[in-house]
Amino acid sequence: MPFSLFLAFKYLKPKRSVTSVVSVISILGVVLGVAIIIIVRAVMTGFGDMWQEKILDFKPHITIRSFAGGVIHDEERVCLQMEQIEGVQAASPSLETQVLIENRRRVIPALLIGVDPERAKKIMKLDKMRSGKFDVSGDAVVIGIDLAMQLGLGVGDDLMVYSPMNLVSQDEVYFPERLTVKGVYESGQRDFDSGYVITSLAVARDLMGMTSGVYSIHLKTDSPANFEKFNKIVKRVEEVTPDFRVQTWQEIDKTLFNALAVEKNMMVILLMFITIVAIFCVTVTLIVLTVQKTDEIGLLKALGFSSRQVMGAFVIYGWIQCLVGTLLGIGAAYLVLYNLQSMVDLLAKMGVEVFPKAIYGLARIPWRIIPKEVVQVAVSVILFCTFGSFLPALRAAWLDPVVALRKE
Repeated sequence: MPFSLFLAFKYLKPKRSVTSVVSVISILGVVLGVAIIIIVRAVMTGFGDMWQEKILDFKPHITIRSFAGGVIHDEERVCLQMEQIEGVQAASPSLETQVLIENRRRVIPALLIGVDPERAKKIMKLDKMRSGKFDVSGDAVVIGIDLAMQLGLGVGDDLMVYSPMNLVSQDEVYFPERLTVKGVYESGQRDFDSGYVITSLAVARDLMGMTSGVYSIHLKTDSPANFEKFNKIVKRVEEVTPDFRVQTWQEIDKTLFNALAVEKNMMVILLMFITIVAIFCVTVTLIVLTVQKTDEIGLLKALGFSSRQVMGAFVIYGWIQCLVGTLLGIGAAYLVLYNLQSMVDLLAKMGVEVFPKAIYGLARIPWRIIPKEVVQVAVSVILFCTFGSFLPALRAAWLDPVVALRKE
């Protein structure tokens, strides 16, 4: 065994001294710093994954609109053209408008989406129907669970939908539509569960004073997350429809994902300071150790051991502390993440709501660990630890053996 490694292990042996206590505290500091960074990055990654999943399930992968924002009158022809493109699973015409929903004198604004009853089932993934079924034929309507609770609605109840055209048309009056709730869905995302009303194209056209046409064509593809293949599909759609504006789900919700990425990076940078503070503790431990071992260092150098060997012993000492702390921190992060939802549920039973859906918009805490990010955290900690170990190690290496032995 190299002398530096032997000496480092010798100093690491547990002893009933202040140095041993400080060493344990330093390792615990590294454990907490590493674990917190990994947990935060995993949760932020999980948020991005879940929002992407909800968006891709509820919203279209590709949206086709008129360049001038006008009406598309030949929607059936466009849908048939899109369905012939390789990779496009379904196409559905859509008519969206803001409306007011009223029930028992309670009024809530919502986005009404008029869809083709048969085509929409292939676009919107609403498998989790809380009650009823996905039926928008005739005067039927499907609403989210949060909107149903706010208005006190259930399957079979009627609601009134008021047209926004009354605000822009001075010569005509648009009467409200009485619709029947045929289904209540639960997507697990607050915005979708509280702000959307789905009905037929005929009802939406009546509310908008239209006899034909739609505002957009929605497409669902077989590979929305495979960007290389997805971009090829988008390019093909643009070639087939040069007179229309083509938007992808990344473009429509770009602000959300950009904000999430910035927040994740800022959280990691801020939390990295916790690890740096923990590494300062390792540096302090080494400084205390070099002061306590001054006479021993002097004796070793007097016996002929080189400054590099002495310096290497203290650097390895710091490395071992950080390596142990990093490994324990990674293990602690995995342990916490695998039991995260259980911990949250337990706190909720005790009356402490740490993850309310009303604030975060999701039903449960999502998380996903990216191995590359774990490696980045581990390497960063080891690098910081290396720099933190050099200062006390240099002091030990430069120590004059005569001065050290005189201290004895």
